[in-house]
Amino acid sequence: MAPPKRTSSTLVTSFMNAIKPLNTKLGIPGITVEPDSMEGGHHASRGLTGGPYVNGSGGVGKFATGSSMFLGATSLLGKVAIVTGSGRGTGASIAKCLGEHGCSVVVNYVTDATSASSVVHHIRSQGKGGAIAVKANTATIQGGLQLIEETIKTFGRVDVVVFNSGVMESSTLDGLGEVGEEGEKSWDRAFETNVKVPLWMCKKVAPMMGPGGRIIFFSSTLTAASTVQPNALCYVATKGAIEQISRVLAKDLGSRGITVNTISVGPIDTPMFREGKSSHAISSIAKQTPSKRLGEPEDVAPLVAFLASEAARWINGQNLRCDGGYVV
Repeated sequence: MAPPKRTSSTLVTSFMNAIKPLNTKLGIPGITVEPDSMEGGHHASRGLTGGPYVNGSGGVGKFATGSSMFLGATSLLGKVAIVTGSGRGTGASIAKCLGEHGCSVVVNYVTDATSASSVVHHIRSQGKGGAIAVKANTATIQGGLQLIEETIKTFGRVDVVVFNSGVMESSTLDGLGEVGEEGEKSWDRAFETNVKVPLWMCKKVAPMMGPGGRIIFFSSTLTAASTVQPNALCYVATKGAIEQISRVLAKDLGSRGITVNTISVGPIDTPMFREGKSSHAISSIAKQTPSKRLGEPEDVAPLVAFLASEAARWINGQNLRCDGGYVV
């Protein structure tokens, strides 16, 4: 029987519980571990003043008070985030996870307004952060800049930008054809969407960010995988460019207190990934991870939430692989 599906919020809760040592000291000022103080004999972390707790059974009674430095540092209350391509798939999971941590989120979509509205409703129903849906085509610079402008118009600020959207153009070297043919146009489209638009959005948004600003790019573990196929030429080239842009911007913007990082994901089970692949091909790819499965959007979202938080302030210019061991 397959294990129950975990949401991004339960993954974060499980992580927070996992870091607690099983003794009387939690390692965070003002917090102790009280053995067998909760139902079922599970441990609970509680403030010395008897404040809110995070229990050891995977549930959250209330998040611990300001005495918990770690929990406070992962809160996104008061922050505003843009997540490109967040109406569905991985982007939707990221937007929801940020909202669950208190962030106000701009949910970006191009065609599926219904799905985007559902994500907005989910975030607002948490009662922590606000959310709006903005239709903007981030395959164009004009659309990317429009997304930023709508964010400022509504929330007055931008603290986090997550570049989740992109295109996966497939072509071998021979498949590019001659100059002026469709292959060249496809190449230009991929670089426009995956590289040029995010860069120009960074140029627009960086002056609006203060210390604590976060820019998070997405790449692919295919840039390092020995299993990369010849038809990945165009896609991997764009992601390689993003990885280098991220490194340089980390140096450039770091002096302003803005961090820039990249998350390189492995195969994630989304419609975009499945498009054009046979069930046999998908099964073969899944078997290349130690757990013999594809990644899920909920596997990625908590890492984004962490990088967006104050707890990740000393992580800058890094490429973090989130692929379940697909590349080691």
